[in-house]
Amino acid sequence: MTNHIRTEQRPNTIGLDPTVWILEYDNGSGIEVWPALGFNCYRWYVRPRGENSAEELLDSVPEFFEQEKPTRSGFPILFPFPNRIRAGRFRWLGQDYHLAANDPSGKNAIHGFACHAPWQVVDTNESECSITAEHVSSPQNPWPASYRLQLTYRLAANRLRLEARVKNTDSQPLPFGLGYHPYFRASLLGDANTIVQVPASASWELEENLPTGKVIPVAGQRDLRAGRKVAGLELDDVLTDLDPACGVASGPDATPHAAQPLVLRGSLHSPARRSALEMWTSPEFREMVVFTPPHRQAICLEPYTCVTDAINLRERNIDAGWRVLGSGESWTGVVEMVLRHELG
Repeated sequence: MTNHIRTEQRPNTIGLDPTVWILEYDNGSGIEVWPALGFNCYRWYVRPRGENSAEELLDSVPEFFEQEKPTRSGFPILFPFPNRIRAGRFRWLGQDYHLAANDPSGKNAIHGFACHAPWQVVDTNESECSITAEHVSSPQNPWPASYRLQLTYRLAANRLRLEARVKNTDSQPLPFGLGYHPYFRASLLGDANTIVQVPASASWELEENLPTGKVIPVAGQRDLRAGRKVAGLELDDVLTDLDPACGVASGPDATPHAAQPLVLRGSLHSPARRSALEMWTSPEFREMVVFTPPHRQAICLEPYTCVTDAINLRERNIDAGWRVLGSGESWTGVVEMVLRHELG
């Protein structure tokens, strides 16, 4: 068997290029990606060894191709800032910036520009079952410096790996944060007793979804260190102080493309199937948002390089994870999901 990469047309009602890219690994696993709306991987399915059919791992709304809300389905890419910027306002190097207030409250800017923008596919590789596209800054979206974000989806039998590369294409410093907003099916592999686990000992105190700047110990539903059933959880929280000692992917278990060890940041467990979907990241993904969307059988495990409103917290001398690249500099980061079976 061999890997396959092809395109198909998905008619939509919002006037975007209907071309989607489909990558299929040689065991029958696959992804579907729509470059025209944020290079969103809106579908990922895995066929476990010995099984005749594939298991769907991501959740997308039925009207995905009929609305312009890519952050509610699949695997949205959040850049140059994840989550909210208070009132859409910030100050950088003596200049004031004002972004559109487009969060549900209509008060704050949310999730950056990349998730809404059309991306350009720049490379595909069937032997590695990968696709690469890029998003570049636009004068329509004011930001302190121009940039290029390049992202590769790399598919294997039981893995999906995202390799991001950010480059400052400006003469001015580039501030940024990167995050992902994947929607996983709440019943992993059909198991209604799915358990979520995140090795975070603290969370950011929030008021109206914005951090006060205070970090507090996790308690109640926010304490996911020992695992909790997804059913019944109501969360929209930014967890931090993620324990780097809980697991490192290195040695024979590491992906062959790993330039550095990855750290386990969270997982979903199916007790009935003795399976787990694990999320591994570069150490720079220091925060994890856990969100249970209302009226959906889904849960979001969202790795971020910074906390919500990080650019404004930085102005208050709070370590919020905000990153800055000098002219011509680049940064790379990796997120990898692994579906494991037959756990002890």
